[in-house]
Amino acid sequence: MTTVHHNANRTEDARFPVPRPDEAHWPGLATPPRSPLRARVAERLFRHAVSTLPVRVELPDGTVLGAGDRQSPVMRLVRPEVVFHRLGADAKIGFGEAFMTGDWTTGPDTDLADLLTPFAARMSSLVHPALQRVRHLVERTQPMGEENTKENSRHNISRHYDLSNQLFEAFLDETMSYSSAWFEPGDSFEDAQRRKIDGVLDLARVGEGMHVLEIGSGWGGLAIRAAQRGARVTTLTLSTEQQALARVRAADAGVDHLVDVQLCDYRDARGQFDAVVSVEMIEAVGEKFWATYFTALDTLLAPGGRVGLQSITMPHDRMMATRRSYTWIHKYVFPGGIIPSIRSIEDNLAQHTGLGIVERRDLGPHYAHTLRLWRERFLDAWPTLTGDFDGTFRAMWEFYLAYCEAGFRSGYLGVSQLGLARNPFPAQPA
Repeated sequence: MTTVHHNANRTEDARFPVPRPDEAHWPGLATPPRSPLRARVAERLFRHAVSTLPVRVELPDGTVLGAGDRQSPVMRLVRPEVVFHRLGADAKIGFGEAFMTGDWTTGPDTDLADLLTPFAARMSSLVHPALQRVRHLVERTQPMGEENTKENSRHNISRHYDLSNQLFEAFLDETMSYSSAWFEPGDSFEDAQRRKIDGVLDLARVGEGMHVLEIGSGWGGLAIRAAQRGARVTTLTLSTEQQALARVRAADAGVDHLVDVQLCDYRDARGQFDAVVSVEMIEAVGEKFWATYFTALDTLLAPGGRVGLQSITMPHDRMMATRRSYTWIHKYVFPGGIIPSIRSIEDNLAQHTGLGIVERRDLGPHYAHTLRLWRERFLDAWPTLTGDFDGTFRAMWEFYLAYCEAGFRSGYLGVSQLGLARNPFPAQPA
């Protein structure tokens, strides 16, 4: 994997000056919460956490923290007092907010994901195991207003996917795939994304003459590919922007007669389909509705059919420890989301369906590379973007893409393609 370093030090890069949040767009962000006691505790915890990490944390007075050497990633605390106040108020949110406001940044030769990866690699051990079990008593939990009921889901999806089709077109490949690619040597980005799409369609055994249901349309890339195989596709989205562009792209590909893009919640889908496919949509379902989601897959799948599912995953113990947490990602990127574990998927299938996992392909390192490419393309395209995007938004998206890349590079996150089917050999009565 080729590593391209961007100068993420916004204090020295004239293209990306340190953003000062506009209060109208980012209410309260520019003014950090203040609690001297919490800030002092946060500083002690931060110093302890970085003391064993292979990073260098530089303070304005010349103090250097961390166990890194001169080749290690560099984190610069531009306004340490503000950083610690933000961490003291809510570490899971304050760390990212402090980057958005320029309170900390990276060294001039340090890539942001390179810095974040050591933090992600130690994520499970930065909090003592005894505290992990009671963290839900002191951490903020996801607000009820972001729970993925039918009423809330469309708003949650709109907050991210309806930002601007131009934004997503700026950094996605020509297939408009917003999910992990699957790379082989010599691949272009588009080749790797088409291989991913074909991998999901192959798991579902999609072929000519079939009627396929897709839950989570994206911008139509998978539906178009399925239609090019000769299948008829009903694809569901809650994003009006995605629906509009997916329809245009299906028409441009000459398959609009085979692709029906519906603005519809998966809970309202009816009928039975020869195959069901869903790529990285389960992360937006919410733990409370996993049973509903998997029951829908089972109910909508015709006898003998297969499901092709792609899901981001995390280890089960980490999922259990963090599943109620309200994080920076929830607040700024994916409200209402939760990443499942493979075990939680297996448990829900066993408890609520007749389906089981019959094939599995893991692509974690491929997602890290996908995210690296997205971030490079986003930063390169930033000067050309129009609309209601300011410097704070740019910093937010840079952090989001680098933060996720670090999660996959460290193994804290994974992603799997799963083939689901009903047991073709049911147990015989004694």
